[in-house]
Amino acid sequence: MIDLNRGLKVVRRPMAVALICGAVLVSLQGCVGIMVGGAVVGTLAATDRRTLGAQTEDKAILVKGESRIPKVVGESGHVNVTSFNRKILLTGEVPNEAAKAAAEQEAAAIEGVQSVVNELIVAGASSFTSRSNDAVITGKVKASFVDEKNLSANSIKVVTERGVVYLMGRVTQGEANLAAEITRGVSGVAKVVKVFEYITDEEYRMLSTTPDTTQNAAPKK
Repeated sequence: MIDLNRGLKVVRRPMAVALICGAVLVSLQGCVGIMVGGAVVGTLAATDRRTLGAQTEDKAILVKGESRIPKVVGESGHVNVTSFNRKILLTGEVPNEAAKAAAEQEAAAIEGVQSVVNELIVAGASSFTSRSNDAVITGKVKASFVDEKNLSANSIKVVTERGVVYLMGRVTQGEANLAAEITRGVSGVAKVVKVFEYITDEEYRMLSTTPDTTQNAAPKK
């Protein structure tokens, strides 16, 4: 049985618990979206540091990527596609270097994609247990972000593959360093890879106009 509490700080906010449960459910149900109500979805969209246009494009890019890339990789591959601010992150396992290159080429060809970060490895597809553990780690990391007053949790996307945690988002250098430090302290994390897009402190102040972030000053570098 997976221990959700091992290595996790005491969570002071109910939302953190929901994040853990949500991450596990999404992983075990084949990435089926969970509707949590229009008000919550609207709030998340409003506190996202991407423009609404970028958020919409990322959804379209994700759908196309998840549809096209598995076809060029083959049934023996396991590829996760993540899109943030028109940047695609590829994680998972492929049978050979040719499949890895083909996946990157297919991702780059998707309309709207500005860059591709190819973190695929040549190996057999990960097991159900491994993917379940990754989902739990993702939940722990997200919960830790929610509990940190100097981070806007909704501004950081967390992807975990074989214990390696990838962090994406539009953040300051100080936020990036803090997020990486917190992630390294989470039980089960083998490595942290920052795939951030950096913004200045001035941009941070301009973006910090929502209830999610106005209470927090920009973390020091």
